Amino acid sequence: MKSKLIITTLLYTLIYFSSQAQTWEIGLTGGSMGYIGDLNQNNYKKLSPHIAFGGMIKNNIDGFWSVKLSVLQGQIEADMSKSTNPQEKERNLSFYSPITEASLQVEFNFFDYGRLFGKKRITPFLFTGISGFTFNPKVNFNNTTYELKNYRTEGQASNYRTTALAIPFGLGIKCNLTKNLNIIGEFGYRKAFTDYIDDVSGYYPKASELTTTDANFTALRMALSDRSINTTASPETQRGDFRKNDTYLFGGITLSYTFVSQKCYSF
Repeated sequence: MKSKLIITTLLYTLIYFSSQAQTWEIGLTGGSMGYIGDLNQNNYKKLSPHIAFGGMIKNNIDGFWSVKLSVLQGQIEADMSKSTNPQEKERNLSFYSPITEASLQVEFNFFDYGRLFGKKRITPFLFTGISGFTFNPKVNFNNTTYELKNYRTEGQASNYRTTALAIPFGLGIKCNLTKNLNIIGEFGYRKAFTDYIDDVSGYYPKASELTTTDANFTALRMALSDRSINTTASPETQRGDFRKNDTYLFGGITLSYTFVSQKCYSF
């Protein structure tokens, strides 16, 4: 419900500001998210089968430069039991997580784009910026869903934060279909400033680091921490990979409309 409220608020904001300026653009986005990290180390193009969606507002400064504010809602996941690598398959770790992102980006068009203020109807482009996002890694274990941050599966003293910043960067292509209507395809990565999107970062903890006064809770923490098929994980051996942080990605298509009014209202 919170993500729907954010998107609805943004869309109303887009419509309001678009009526105030000559070169504002609004759009709706659909696509899919993916993940690169401790449980998916090598497949840099893998996307989730779940739909990601969102909206954006953009200020086209000229035919080459744009500034965009966007929101996205999607889901990422990974499952080592499906890996072809025997060691990864044995580790048997998995997770899924919703992702809600708000992003401020700068776009650079290779060609002078747009019939409203440019010369070219089609252009490739690059983008980068800053994003803030929320995540919450979960797992379905023995027919029950667990929010992994609550079980501190690597023996952490406290729960890690489920909000973080990221650096988005990528490329795409824009096509001006009509005077006001555009279709935009993009693919980009988000380099996150956290290593816990997947609940995996460091080493398998010692039993003492998972022990609490509640025996049932302790047993559950141990089971969620070491899900290897043959319970082969040894304390203080590597549970994650050696990269400092995780990455998630987005690939999708945006349909946008550029507003041009003869009047430019002042505030």
